[in-house]
Amino acid sequence: MGLQIPPHPLPTLPSLGITSLPTSISSTAPQIAQKWLDDLSTALSSSDPNLSALLIDDSFWRDMLSLTWDFRTFNSLSNITTFLDDRIPQTHPRNFRLRPDLLGLQQPYDDVAWVHLMFDFETDAGDCFGIARLVPVPGQGEGGLDWKAHVVYTNLEGLKGFPEKTGALRNSAFNHGLWETGRKRESEFRDSSPKVLVVGGGQAGLELAARLKALEVPTLIVERNERIGDNWRQRYEALCLHDPVWYDHMPYLPFPPTWPVYTPALKLADWLESYAHHLELNVWTSATISSVTQNSEDKWDVKVVMKGGEKREFVVNHVVFATGLGSGVPNTPKYPGMDEFKGQILHSMEHKRALDHEGKKVLVVGACTSAHDIAVDYYNHGIDVTMFQRSSTYIMTCKNGWKVLFEGIYSENAPPVDIADRLNASYPHFMSVGLNQRRVKTIGDMDKDILDGLHKVGFRTNMGIDGTGFGLLAWSKAGGYYLDTGASKLIADGKIKLKNDAKIESFTSTGIKFDNGSTIDVDVVIFATGLGDPVEHVRRLCGSNIADQCGPIWGLDKEGELNGVWRDLGVKGLWYMMGNLALCRFHSKHVALREFFLYYVFKRYEADGLWGFAEIKAIEEGVLKERYVSK
Repeated sequence: MGLQIPPHPLPTLPSLGITSLPTSISSTAPQIAQKWLDDLSTALSSSDPNLSALLIDDSFWRDMLSLTWDFRTFNSLSNITTFLDDRIPQTHPRNFRLRPDLLGLQQPYDDVAWVHLMFDFETDAGDCFGIARLVPVPGQGEGGLDWKAHVVYTNLEGLKGFPEKTGALRNSAFNHGLWETGRKRESEFRDSSPKVLVVGGGQAGLELAARLKALEVPTLIVERNERIGDNWRQRYEALCLHDPVWYDHMPYLPFPPTWPVYTPALKLADWLESYAHHLELNVWTSATISSVTQNSEDKWDVKVVMKGGEKREFVVNHVVFATGLGSGVPNTPKYPGMDEFKGQILHSMEHKRALDHEGKKVLVVGACTSAHDIAVDYYNHGIDVTMFQRSSTYIMTCKNGWKVLFEGIYSENAPPVDIADRLNASYPHFMSVGLNQRRVKTIGDMDKDILDGLHKVGFRTNMGIDGTGFGLLAWSKAGGYYLDTGASKLIADGKIKLKNDAKIESFTSTGIKFDNGSTIDVDVVIFATGLGDPVEHVRRLCGSNIADQCGPIWGLDKEGELNGVWRDLGVKGLWYMMGNLALCRFHSKHVALREFFLYYVFKRYEADGLWGFAEIKAIEEGVLKERYVSK
């Protein structure tokens, strides 16, 4: 069954019963925001809060850890009321303070308007941040209007008493000749065990380790490759990020202002290596994990084989898989006759460079990002290449798409990236459908010439799930789209050939036969067809018993939140950290805060021999609350 998206139309002015807005709203928006926030504070401190004066009926409240210790999105006044009734006594949100930045009336479309506000608050456990967007409804206020929230977003920013050791809190001690030996001792873990073991040293593992380092949680990254960054160096040479630099900054060490907008993979690889070095992350390269076993105390017995063959064993509180999107095993379809084919069959993860096949004819199976990148590489090196498209693809040019989607959020002179991440997160996935449908239409109009050219040669396109572009495709299956950096014009111009009028029936000794009787002779077939289920990484190291306890990893749940990744995976002390640079930057802090809570409590009770009961103790004492599960 495909993704089921509940209908949530945009709160347009006509749908709210508003014909026009008073011109004074632009100047009175700060007062509107302050009154609403004051009323929210009063309501949340009441034993019987009246939220109907604060929220419209079809409202959304998205919380990341601050009130639920989870990622949750609640929709409707009734559901939000239940959630707050359950959680206010457990968290005691208070001390709400309006922020002056990005405060005011916003009108993204003629018929859509809201007052945007950001605020700080606190709970028993931590310091928090929030965003609300207030829409007008008929009422008794200025111009006959009242203002109620359509969306509220709340996020845990830090733990009381345990700030990150950055800025003014950085190490201020003189260090004369002791740094090198200190780093060696720290990274080798001869005198102690790490509390967190991270499997994989790509951007996901590095960004999480950087967050944990700032919280002083001992963390070890185990990377099987010889160097940090090799997971990018070993992919196809033509690989380049399709996300712009403003979206891709990493925690504590952003890219310099001279960095190109689109980062080549080899350049990114070197940056990741330098990032690990400059942030003094504990990384063992050329190392493999031979086993990960959960013990009777719900901790993890880990065996590592180091470079050179030395074997090390640890007991750690947390194991984090940062092994990428997919199983790491090529997802290659099977067809009759493949064993008779005299040419070469590769998966995209095995492909390195186009010149390996100079003078040959190549067929690329697939029509999403990797397929397009590889096909362009072959064309640029004068190699005959055909793309076989199995199903329709959403196409968006980066030139036009990012201008519509990212301008003012992830762009030059936009807000700081930490604020941009929270602005982006304040749009729940299902709530954003109507907004994204409009944006996608705008992008499609701007991309009309390239889309018309593709259609003329028979390339099949779509507008994404429910017309929302690549967003829900990415969240639901991490594929099905191509963010165009030039391949689409090559296809439209016939420079990259296209085959999509039939299905593959079988291989022949010289090529492929299709179910409409047509054939194609090729020397090389490359399957750009994905990498399988990421839970298989867990299965290989932890065994089927643990893997089978894990919930789904990736894909959206019924609230529109991602399954498994960055949140509870279903097994105590087991986490999955993955995503692009931006997602890992933002959510690495969420994972680190959860892990830090547990580490702090373990550390606090270690001397008393209460390791196995530390989380229970924390819950009892109000240090760590349980995840909220709706009644």
